Amino acid sequence: MEYQPRIVDQAVRDQLEVAGAIVVKGPKGCGKTETARFHSHSEILIDDSVAVQTAMTSDPTLLLQGATPRLVDEWQEQRSLWNTVRHEVDRRRAKGQFILTGSSTPRDADLAGLHTGVGRFGVVSMTTMSWFERGWSSGEVSLADLLDGHQPQSQSFEPDLPEVAARLVTGGWPGNLDLTATQAQLANANYFQLLTEADFVRAAGGRRNPLRVRRVMRSLARNIATECDTARIAADAGEAARPYDRDAVADYLDTLARLMVQQDLPAWSTHIRSRARLRRSPKRLFCDPSVACMALNLTPAKLMNDLAYMGLAFEAAAIHDLRVYGQAVGGQLYHYRDSSGLEADGVLELQDGSWAAVEVKLGFGAVEEAARNLTALAANIDQAAIGPPRALIVVTGAGFAHQRADGVSVVPLQALRH
Repeated sequence: MEYQPRIVDQAVRDQLEVAGAIVVKGPKGCGKTETARFHSHSEILIDDSVAVQTAMTSDPTLLLQGATPRLVDEWQEQRSLWNTVRHEVDRRRAKGQFILTGSSTPRDADLAGLHTGVGRFGVVSMTTMSWFERGWSSGEVSLADLLDGHQPQSQSFEPDLPEVAARLVTGGWPGNLDLTATQAQLANANYFQLLTEADFVRAAGGRRNPLRVRRVMRSLARNIATECDTARIAADAGEAARPYDRDAVADYLDTLARLMVQQDLPAWSTHIRSRARLRRSPKRLFCDPSVACMALNLTPAKLMNDLAYMGLAFEAAAIHDLRVYGQAVGGQLYHYRDSSGLEADGVLELQDGSWAAVEVKLGFGAVEEAARNLTALAANIDQAAIGPPRALIVVTGAGFAHQRADGVSVVPLQALRH
């Protein structure tokens, strides 16, 4: 099967030029192994060979012999390999020797005795495919160009809610590339079952009730793209009006985060002119909006019957893609909300401290309100301290790309790329 190019490919190439080994991390099924394999010249699959156990007890360096870069897939199955790779990097004194991939972050207790890897390892984060990578975006509008002040232009995309709903349910999983929405639902159901019954238990380091895992994930799904604290999730996921224990729910959320399935959006900290207080709670999000559909057993038709929830799922999809595109331009994505009610669905902060704000609206008719909110937010930010926004952007589910008279850019997700 021919490799499907990914936006993260450039980040992998860049890291291989400066680090002795790199770690490509992301949720299971997002395409890490195929991407790492594309950039590798040899490989060892740590969870797929009895010979690995023998080598680990005799001479682990045998696993690292081969043409470089050498892929070490699912390294966390043999956590002591981390130190072995580190020592081998020190011995060889060369860049681009190893690519390690993993679908979970070990617990703190499992990291005891492992060197931090500072100075030897580079890290590349992956997630599922963006709309542009999936071929669902024309790519007529570049985020990098918007940040440089270019005015966006694109063809007009007619409102097609059934198609958007199908995309939200299908998700950006590489394994779904050639599947219909109906087939993707079945594949996603299989993914969800294995996630809650096998992967979660293994990552948690002990027995867990899959039913409770699913109830917690359903609560997260119902509150997708919102600020929802642990107490609310515990109450929502509880049975017969009896909330789950908050500490237990926090442990479930921690495990989902270590599996990189839950990927919350942190709050932006900045200087503001008013006396309003900044809200610090993260927005609840999954690695792909389709996970919420999996948890709630949603079909495109069900999404169409609840347009308010579909709007939240679309916002999650737009934030997902902005994270991918933002990473490609060296940015980190946050959300903003203060006690006065001013908010932005996304704030992209660049490495030089400059920033851009984004609102997401499924319907083109909501652009006016979103633009007013963005301009009010920009006026409330202390621009003497952090500078003016490099762009104010409304991402929509229809319409055409253009820049308004107030300087706000309007861009359909169907036209956006990195």
